[in-house]
Amino acid sequence: MEIISNIALISINETLIAQLVSFLIFLYIINRVMFKPLLSVVNERNDHIDKMYGEITEAEQELDNVKRMLSENEAAVKEEAFSIKTKLESDGDLKATEIYREARNKIEAMRESAKVDVKAQLDEAKKSIQKESEILVNQIMEKVLERRLA
Repeated sequence: MEIISNIALISINETLIAQLVSFLIFLYIINRVMFKPLLSVVNERNDHIDKMYGEITEAEQELDNVKRMLSENEAAVKEEAFSIKTKLESDGDLKATEIYREARNKIEAMRESAKVDVKAQLDEAKKSIQKESEILVNQIMEKVLERRLA
């Protein structure tokens, strides 16, 4: 047996070729068993992430559309509410004016009725006072003249 003393890390002999072949077989098996399935899973994940990003973008666009529609509807409702408010205010003003006019007419009617009643009471009071004053004048004249008047 011959002892070969070689300090080199790689020696070129028959084992190098066997190691190279077994390394290539190992690479082929690792590629088939591990790398291809792993790459397919990574690709599926990337496709899923891209799909999710697309869905998120679509959802954001739909959200923007809904926000825009809501703001348009809100503006339309505010405008309609303002017109209804204005109409109600004008109707209220007309109704208040009508009620005021009716109250004024009732007051005038009550005033005229009170005038008629007061005039009737004054006429009655004048008649009553006239009768009483005639009686009183007759009594005074009788006392002053000391005789009875017929």
